[in-house]
Amino acid sequence: MQRIYIEECAVCLSKDIKQLDQIKDHSISGELFYLAECNSCGFRFIMDPPTEEKCGTYYQSENYISHSDTSKGFIFRIYHFVRNIMLNVKSKLLIGLNANKTLLDIGSGTGYFLDHMKNKGFDVRGIEIDDKARNYSIKKFNVNVHTPSYLKEGKVKNTFGYITLWHVLEHLYQPDQYWKIFHELLEDNGYLIIAVPNHKSYDASHYGPFWAGYDVPRHLWHFNPATLQHMASRNNFEVIRKKSMNFDPFYNAMLSEKYKDSSFGLIKGAFTGLVAFITGKLDVNKASSVIYILKKLETKHV
Repeated sequence: MQRIYIEECAVCLSKDIKQLDQIKDHSISGELFYLAECNSCGFRFIMDPPTEEKCGTYYQSENYISHSDTSKGFIFRIYHFVRNIMLNVKSKLLIGLNANKTLLDIGSGTGYFLDHMKNKGFDVRGIEIDDKARNYSIKKFNVNVHTPSYLKEGKVKNTFGYITLWHVLEHLYQPDQYWKIFHELLEDNGYLIIAVPNHKSYDASHYGPFWAGYDVPRHLWHFNPATLQHMASRNNFEVIRKKSMNFDPFYNAMLSEKYKDSSFGLIKGAFTGLVAFITGKLDVNKASSVIYILKKLETKHV
């Protein structure tokens, strides 16, 4: 598989980087990828991901849960059960912020969040790279979903009260290009909502290279609260609030135990997930995954 080599930090633009572990793609290809860390800001990223043109093959599997509607296997059944709960959590979060009820969901997957918000009275639109997931959402829910190219070519003319990325920013090639687009499309009183895994969490430390949150090579970038704030600030956004994602520590722990081929993995995962959940509740900066609520700032002129 053709790869690219990243030699500059996407957060602080430093070239002072070091290689860490090799991380295995446990869910689809079995290939190994190099995890790197910036010595200047601590940002982590995959040094040798596939090219953007070839990355789609790493999503084309029922094992990639967010693009699949299968209910086969215990982990998958848990995922779909939790998804239904989280749809209500997400909608309550957005409605509580009280912006204009227009929504652009980046990485809309199979469309369940778009449909849920449409039923809450929102005018919704999605962006999804995977043809199968995008077409499934259009057919099943009759929602308006486009390709990333459509977005990057400036064909989305609306502005939005909310732009959401639920575990999506870590997937995006050329993230600065997307941040610029978000700034242009978000209304002045709107909210950018980003949820990403946190490599400074208890479960990330506990599982190391087996941590499900790395999910290489689909996850290119690996944030912690400091590096997410740094990238946001450089792109004229400010983090105004952070929330932990309550189910992610359990899901990540159970999936990580599966990757380790651990005996009594569900029990061990449930215990580790509980510790990670409590740790994240005591300090959101150590949560397994963090939701960042951002407002845009005036564009900085150089």
